[in-house]
Amino acid sequence: MFSFQTIVENLPVLLGAARYTLLISVLGCLQGLILGAILCAAALSKRKSLRRAAGLYVSFFRGVPLLIQLLVAYYLLPVIGINVPPLAAAVLTVGLCAAAYLAEVLRGSINAIPKGQAEAALAIGMSPGNLWVRVLLPQALKIGLPAIVNELILLVKASSLVTVVGIVEITRMSQSIASSTYRYLEIYLAAAFLYLAINLVIAAVGRLLERRLTV
Repeated sequence: MFSFQTIVENLPVLLGAARYTLLISVLGCLQGLILGAILCAAALSKRKSLRRAAGLYVSFFRGVPLLIQLLVAYYLLPVIGINVPPLAAAVLTVGLCAAAYLAEVLRGSINAIPKGQAEAALAIGMSPGNLWVRVLLPQALKIGLPAIVNELILLVKASSLVTVVGIVEITRMSQSIASSTYRYLEIYLAAAFLYLAINLVIAAVGRLLERRLTV
């Protein structure tokens, strides 16, 4: 028989594990935005070598499953003498993967900006660095905000994969509770609705930001 009591009793533990889900997702997205902006600049550079390097990076991280990336990072870093905690390895890998997708989001957003703005900025003596920081990136973030929010939602769901490196987030905790209580349906439903609640909040915040930026 279905038991709501089981859900109520174990919800605080799942909420505690949700902290790691949010931490990995948010830090991974922020890291991805910073590195994605650099990749975007390289992809739009006049230098062929930079464009090729950015293209190879994006192709690799979009073409290899995140699960494999996590395993490679977790087991490769100690081999080359870099000992990092599982959480740091997870955040690093998620951020590197997110950067590939966010670089394409930013590139598409910048291509949507009228070219006359960049030409006018350069004509009045603005340096290429200031052009990116003060003109292009702010507008690209505004244009690409829906896609960036969508990427953050995808990262929340993809964060369940970090269980392979020992991070006790929502999925790992729900598996542990279910195996000890044998209430698989209740626990996994609780985990599902917890993911849903997190993503609904992220989507709502994204829509609010989009409306404020539009005004």
